[in-house]
Parts: sequence; structure tokens; C-alpha cells
Amino acid sequence: MTATPLPLVRCCAPLGSAALSEDEAAELEQVFKALADRHRVKIVNRLIAAGGEAVCVCDFQDMLELKQSSVSYHLKQLLDAGIVEREKRGSYAYF
Repeated sequence: MTATPLPLVRCCAPLGSAALSEDEAAELEQVFKALADRHRVKIVNRLIAAGGEAVCVCDFQDMLELKQSSVSYHLKQLLDAGIVEREKRGSYAYF
């Protein structure tokens, strides 16, 4: 499997006008850790593709071909990092 190179982006503007505080760095670390897994990246991509519509946890199971417990673990990581929001509808969770 050959990787497709990502386009170069002119950057590197600092994240803020001042240095990051320890708390800000810790928050960003949690976000980066949450996105450092291909399953979680796929989940975020699916949510973006949904255009703001809620997606049932069961849809992620089918898409990722993972057991419910594994999908729940990945969604919890994204939830704890503040990347997704959860809404209960009956016995199902929607993100």
C-alpha cells in the first residue's frame, strides 16, 4: 500500500499570540491522541459527511466492522477529547 503524499501547506502560524499554557497544551494533547487512530479518524470523517445530522452508534459498527464495545471505546475517546457530542434517543446513542 503506497501512501498518497499530503499537499504542502504554508504555515506555521502559532496557535495563539502567547505561548501555550500547560492546560492548553494538555487539551491539545488529548485531541491529538484521540485523532491518532484510524478508526476514530473514520468516525470523524463520517460525522463530517453527515452534514450536521446525528449518526447512530450502530452505523459506526457497520462502517468500521467492529464490535459494539470497540466502537463505544473509540467514541468515548472522541467524546472525552471534546471532538464529538452524544445524544441518547431511547436505547441508542447518536453522535
